Amino acid sequence: MHFLRNALDYVPRKVDDDCLMELRWFYDRRDLAEVKRDLAQWIAKWQTKYPKLVNWVEDNIEETLSFYRLPLAHHKHMKSTNMLERLNQEIKRRTLVVRIFPNPRSCLRLVRALAVEIHENWLEATRYLNMDHLREHKKESLRALAA
Repeated sequence: MHFLRNALDYVPRKVDDDCLMELRWFYDRRDLAEVKRDLAQWIAKWQTKYPKLVNWVEDNIEETLSFYRLPLAHHKHMKSTNMLERLNQEIKRRTLVVRIFPNPRSCLRLVRALAVEIHENWLEATRYLNMDHLREHKKESLRALAA
């Protein structure tokens, strides 16, 4: 989401919506090979009309595609920053209750305990990310390398 918002800085205000819509669609693909193929076509199509945007995308899109290395079942959750934003929101809520910490270490202890609690919740309680999918994905990757 933030990548797409930042892309707006590299195009005129009255930009062709098709350009940004096509850029947004890359995150709905099933695998990285498909994204790279479509990205090459997108670059060829828009290079002449929006060269600043295309150059910026070429330099920065690779970082946003790292979730494709995870199992397909995790893509829905990992392609957005919702998990991270929720964690930050909870840290802010809990630290505002304390208001004044006696020292930086005490604040760090609270944040660390909160992060562990939320991590356990993600893994076990709500099954936000099913780690069985990740284990199977790793096994398949290793088998593919061995073959």
